[in-house]
Amino acid sequence: MKATKSDPLLTIARIVVVIGETLMAIAILAMGVVAAILPFVGDTVEEKLRTASGVPTADFPVLPAIAVLLLALVAFVLLYLFLRNLRRIIDTVGEGDPFLPVNATRLTNMAWQMLAVQLLALPIGAIGMLFAGDMPRPEGSQTDWIHVDASLDFSGIVMVVVLFILARVFRQGAAMRADLEGTV
Repeated sequence: MKATKSDPLLTIARIVVVIGETLMAIAILAMGVVAAILPFVGDTVEEKLRTASGVPTADFPVLPAIAVLLLALVAFVLLYLFLRNLRRIIDTVGEGDPFLPVNATRLTNMAWQMLAVQLLALPIGAIGMLFAGDMPRPEGSQTDWIHVDASLDFSGIVMVVVLFILARVFRQGAAMRADLEGTV
């Protein structure tokens, strides 16, 4: 059964994925630029932080900030690649031929990409917690003004497992179809 190019679900999915790819590309560019210029403008950022926080000794830890930016940049590149693979799978569904070995490979790559993003969240969160711990409280504040939550995302881990299973399903479906075509 061949899906039509006018399938509204596929059209919406493709639009959402292309918007996601575009936003990821913009974020990658922005993080790269900020990480590249931060060593040169750290003093200015520190002064702005002092002024905004009302804490005269607010130090801006430039190196941890750059480390977080670079790790986040890697995560966003992986998410961009994930979305690119998803768009290509959506395209094969639209063409009516999704059970291809290349789609099994794409799903496997997507699983590895999501696993890497999940694992990157750990050092990003750890550095963020250190960064937040180093930041002084504004005058009169009883709580930290930066909050960092660092943990593994259970739904992300489930997604990784589902993607690995779907990759096997697609690989098996492609093999069964090839066997069937060989007998006809």
